[in-house]
Amino acid sequence: MDVFEALYTTRAMRRVRPDPVPSDVQASILDAAIRAPTGGNAQNWRFLLVDDAEVIARLAPLYKAGIDSLWVTLYADRVAWAAEDPDDPERQAFLRVQRSAQWAADNFTTYPLLLFGFAQHDPTGGSIYPALWSAQLAARAHGVGSTLTAVLLFADGEVKEILGVPADEGWNQAGCVLMGYPTGRWGVAERQPVQQVSYRNRWGEPLGVEVTDPLWP
Repeated sequence: MDVFEALYTTRAMRRVRPDPVPSDVQASILDAAIRAPTGGNAQNWRFLLVDDAEVIARLAPLYKAGIDSLWVTLYADRVAWAAEDPDDPERQAFLRVQRSAQWAADNFTTYPLLLFGFAQHDPTGGSIYPALWSAQLAARAHGVGSTLTAVLLFADGEVKEILGVPADEGWNQAGCVLMGYPTGRWGVAERQPVQQVSYRNRWGEPLGVEVTDPLWP
């Protein structure tokens, strides 16, 4: 797969089938992940794959509680704004994301594979996020959809207890990648143009480059 195809089409794919991800595919995903850069080449990370239905079932209510709380706290204003005019294209885009995230919460037990990333003594995630993104790109190359979520951080202690993470070794949960073969199609995600979110040399200064349409394909 062309690297730009992977970069442009590896978007959040939350709706997936329950079909298991073969062990050789899992191995390929992890082997790609550990090739990512890590601060000082410390490799102070641990990856934990979860495909045990009983373990996933224990995590499911924690994930759903986290999503439910987001709609009435952090995203409350956005939810109310979208409800005011659901036919508006911009608000429709948010509602699609909300439905997708809610699907993940309502169907968490059907995910065939979860990938947790833990970084030791690094609460920023800077030493492990590149690896998790590499895992998602590798998954894309195998036709496996994925989405990185931090929702389970709301129940960090309970999650670590369920997963048996040592409590006294400084392991920080950076996030969880939900994985499975998607029910939808791959595609280039809609985003604000680069010139609207980027500057040059100083904050607020024009970028000097305009991109009206995606540069791939």
